Amino acid sequence: MIPKLIAEARKIVIKIGSNTLADKDGKINTAFLEEFAAQAAALIKSGKQIVIVSSGAQVAGLSTMGKWARKRDIHYRQALCAVGQVELMGAWTRAFGKNDLHIAQILLTQDDFGDPIRTLNMRNTLFTLVDEGIIPIINENDTVSVEEIKIGDNDTLAAQSAILWSADLLILFSDIDGLYNKNPKEYNDAELVGEVRDIEEVRKNITIGEANSFGTGGIATKIDAAQRIKAYGIPTILAHGGKPRVLEALAAGTQRGTAFLTGNE
Repeated sequence: MIPKLIAEARKIVIKIGSNTLADKDGKINTAFLEEFAAQAAALIKSGKQIVIVSSGAQVAGLSTMGKWARKRDIHYRQALCAVGQVELMGAWTRAFGKNDLHIAQILLTQDDFGDPIRTLNMRNTLFTLVDEGIIPIINENDTVSVEEIKIGDNDTLAAQSAILWSADLLILFSDIDGLYNKNPKEYNDAELVGEVRDIEEVRKNITIGEANSFGTGGIATKIDAAQRIKAYGIPTILAHGGKPRVLEALAAGTQRGTAFLTGNE
């Protein structure tokens, strides 16, 4: 089903989490960014449109301001995001620049989605950028949104962005292969759920673990995101973003993942 969803989608939102963006040392994984950008460029040349929701500002900030690594004060975390957002966008610019593609930065807060005028402006900007062949890269504006830093997550932001842009498909990249019936990092007998049609039924039958070390969201936020956009007829794919040539592998059916279906497929 995953190759079919990708083949039939024209407008795709891809969310990339902090664990996918960070290397083993906790710094921005430039090799991943370059490989991903090349694959995204190929999809765009095939006629698809892409919007990226990218985590990683705090990771990039720590890469730059290592002396703040032990700081837990909220003001330092916001400052790390302010420094890191520049580094993150620079890394994305270089990665897509190698494929002759331009990017644009869009920083949003929850309040932006609640204001009809802002929402209209956001939507118009997204459509204009994509129509001109520019790749929007969306992130939370952590510098001004304390609540987003404390409990926010980019899975929710990705879902909201997919609805705003009227996307055909949302792809959530994580550090696991997809949705399991229980945490595969704790249980060797965990089984991958390949397709989900009834999300409420899934909630009753799986064991939800805690959030990971870099990101703010766990599997629960991904299920919530899939459920949020299902009502708009948008399916979701959850897959491991750190696998080689991940977009190509998913499109070819050589990489596993979970497809959250809407019933219209």
